[in-house]
Amino acid sequence: MPDVYEIIDITEADYGCEETGREEPLALLKLVNTATSEEEYVECTEKTLSERGISEGNRVCFDRDRKLLKYVRVVAAVIKERKDGVERIFATERGYGGFKGWWEFPGGKIERGETPEEALKREIREELTAEIVVGDLIHTIEYDYDTFHLSMDCFWAEVTGGELILKEAEAAGWLTKEELDSVKWLPADLGLVKMIGEKLA
Repeated sequence: MPDVYEIIDITEADYGCEETGREEPLALLKLVNTATSEEEYVECTEKTLSERGISEGNRVCFDRDRKLLKYVRVVAAVIKERKDGVERIFATERGYGGFKGWWEFPGGKIERGETPEEALKREIREELTAEIVVGDLIHTIEYDYDTFHLSMDCFWAEVTGGELILKEAEAAGWLTKEELDSVKWLPADLGLVKMIGEKLA
C-alpha cells in the first residue's frame, strides 16, 4: 500500500508563467501523511489537478514515478451462492464512463465514518436493492490507474433479503468457476478473479 496524504491546502505558486518560462501555472499543495502526520509540499500543474479531480480535502498518493494520483478507497462484494451443487458469483457490467462494458464486482466508495462492511451493505442496498451479510475479507487490491490509485477491500458476501435488481449496471450475471474468463474484467479486478477461481468449488 502506498503512503497516503491528505491535501490540507492548495495555493497558486506561479501566476504568470512569463517569469519562469513555464507553459502553465503551478499550484503548491500542502500534504499531511495520514499515517505519520508529517507534512510535505509538492508542486503540481493546475491542469493536472483539474484532470484528476484533485481538490483540497482529497486524499492522494504517488506512483513509482512520483506522479500524483487521487487516492480512492472502495469496497467490493463477491456475492456467492450455491445452485445445484455448483458455486457461482455475481458480477455486473458497467453502464457508464470510460470503462463502460467492462465487468466488476458491485460495491462503491467508503464514506467518512463508515467501516468497510457498513459501506458495502449500503452500496449493495443502493445499487442492487438487496440486503447482504458481509463475510471474510478476501484481499485488498492496490492498483494504479492513469489518474487515480484504487484501494479496494474485497469481501465474500451472501444475499439475505430482497432481490438483486440493477439500478446502475448495464447487465449482470452469475458466473461459475469455468465462466470467470468469459467476461472482460476491469484491470484492477483481474488479480481478484484469479484468487476467487482458486476458491470456488
